[in-house]
Amino acid sequence: MHLLYALASYLLFAALLPVLLFHPKLRHGIPFRLGLYRPSFDRGGGSPRIWMHGASAGDLLSLQPMMKDLKARSPGCCLIVTTITNSGIAMAEKKIREADVVVYAPYDLPGATRRAMATLRPDLLVLEYTEIWPNLIRAARKAGVRIALTNGRFDAEKMPRYRALFRAAGNPLRAIDLFLMRSDEEAERVLALGAAPDRVWVTGNTKFDALVLEGPADGDEAFRVEMGLPAGDPVFIAGSTHDGEEEILLGVYESLLRDHPRLRLVLAPRYVERSGRILALAAAAGLPARLRSAGARAGPARVTVLDTIGELAAAYRIATLVFVGGSFVRRGGQNVLEPAAQGKPVLFGPHMESFKDSVQILVGRGGIQVATPEQLLKVAGELLSRPAQIAELGELAREAVTAIRGASARNVEHLLRVIPRGRAAA
Repeated sequence: MHLLYALASYLLFAALLPVLLFHPKLRHGIPFRLGLYRPSFDRGGGSPRIWMHGASAGDLLSLQPMMKDLKARSPGCCLIVTTITNSGIAMAEKKIREADVVVYAPYDLPGATRRAMATLRPDLLVLEYTEIWPNLIRAARKAGVRIALTNGRFDAEKMPRYRALFRAAGNPLRAIDLFLMRSDEEAERVLALGAAPDRVWVTGNTKFDALVLEGPADGDEAFRVEMGLPAGDPVFIAGSTHDGEEEILLGVYESLLRDHPRLRLVLAPRYVERSGRILALAAAAGLPARLRSAGARAGPARVTVLDTIGELAAAYRIATLVFVGGSFVRRGGQNVLEPAAQGKPVLFGPHMESFKDSVQILVGRGGIQVATPEQLLKVAGELLSRPAQIAELGELAREAVTAIRGASARNVEHLLRVIPRGRAAA
């Protein structure tokens, strides 16, 4: 059964090769993706060697609190961090100081995963969410590597697809030593897919630990200047927006200006390469706009486009009011708890399917879900007229985030338990 999956993975790879070689988001790091890592990677730190994989920048940030705990509990350990996206690599190299090695993950091909295991030589492979890669898991098992899934998540609507994949590839869950699930419901789903009951634990979601609980920082005023936001002006930040949402938000902003003429808008697209298009949309609406990367020399403008990576949390700190994107289009939403952790009231649209747990935590505690752009305009306008209510909702949001932390420490306790004896401390 696995041989058929391995053959199918090579055939699919051959069909997609032209896209992989020339697509601007996928063409980087091809040798690494083929498992051709530098020999020096096998000397990246001490023991135990723990390979932590997250698909994107956001996934790696969710893993970072665990990395800090692992370094504290096992100071000599070597942390190998892999990801799939270019933005994930850039963010990890810039912000994850705990990592001893940062590199692209191998394609899920038998040869690539086998070479990766031989060079990186992990004692433990930690996968996140639904990063279930059958060839990678098989290569790890054949190399004697222990395997854990953290922040485990299996979409209820995709259960038939998981079952079909597992029938085609052989059930990879049987090779996983430890399942650290986000909730009781997720634990029930992984058990239904064939996980061994004595390997399944409900520990929560480490992304909540990754949220930085901060008030104003010393550099906030300087950051405002870099963003072209005059001191004292209220700031409406729309974070992680997707195509089709900026037009809506620019229209809402124009209407808000009638009653709040000093209001400034910051648009932070989920993909920064869309920044030029957003500038054009603002210009077409008659709104002076600038890029954050232009710095202080560009001066103030009505609209600022955040076109840099890793600064969204800092931007949320200087916000008066926040809207989180991916929720007016069918993308399933984005992280609403990040601005909440900064003590800001958070607005979001109707499509939050991928963040249902976050919505449950925040609604009624500083989070407000709006069904339409018209409702967003109404709620935002009312809040901007009531600064005391904004402060009250922001504090509720911060308290809601504070109450749900602690999954990282629980996960690390389990991970250290499954590392082969004699390697869990260095």
